[in-house]
Amino acid sequence: MSKIGSAIYEVHHMDTIASREQWVNQIHPLVKLVLTIGYIAVTVSFHKYNLVGLIGMLVYPLSMFLLADLSIKDSIKRLRIVLPLVCFVGIWNPFFDHTFVFLGDVCIRGGVVSMLTLMIKGLFSVLASYLLIATTSIEKICYALRLLRVPKLVVTQILLTYRYITLLLGEVNQMTQAYALRAPNQKGIHCKAWGSLTGQLLLRSVDRANEVYESMLLRGYQGEFGYLGPQIKMRKKDWLFFLFWSSCIIFVRMVPIVTIIGNFVGGH
Repeated sequence: MSKIGSAIYEVHHMDTIASREQWVNQIHPLVKLVLTIGYIAVTVSFHKYNLVGLIGMLVYPLSMFLLADLSIKDSIKRLRIVLPLVCFVGIWNPFFDHTFVFLGDVCIRGGVVSMLTLMIKGLFSVLASYLLIATTSIEKICYALRLLRVPKLVVTQILLTYRYITLLLGEVNQMTQAYALRAPNQKGIHCKAWGSLTGQLLLRSVDRANEVYESMLLRGYQGEFGYLGPQIKMRKKDWLFFLFWSSCIIFVRMVPIVTIIGNFVGGH
């Protein structure tokens, strides 16, 4: 399978995962969206030297992976392109931060600690976002965004971009296959053909966009989608899920639970 074909497969596979009948998938989308935003906000609020306290925030993504029956190994594999970029952000900290901090009884250069803290913040934030996408369909996410009064133009753009990225990839796949058939002994696409292929892709994308928009108008589109039909009501289990995890996130943020556990295990 080509890289483009693999990308199309991954998009469809994520839709399949999000539409499963798992218990977490049935939680109200607004609850999961607010929890994800709150979790990321709390995670990035940790001090750059508070590495031990930050590790306690692992409880949310780890529990969600277990509750949603998702493979951590497969998830990391899908995020293999994003995670190195996230980790690269703090790689220069050891060269500019020459202070020293204590982790327990060990004295470590502050630049190394801040680098690790920044990397873990990025890792946890990416995992939380991935869990939201893996347990909530794009229609439900857009529905939750509208409940938060996000402008419908922005929400519609998000929905259409996600939904029709596969069409764009399909057009690219057809063009690259046609080029490969005309140049069977050539590896990749010659630089002289980049401009013409890009122009053809643009023209074909505009034509396909017009066809999609005309189809939307014929189906009664008037500026906003009826994402899920009638409004979904919050149930008791949705409120309990929100209260439990919001309390856990606040508790881990306020109480150094990792330090307490370490002292208890160490006998101090």
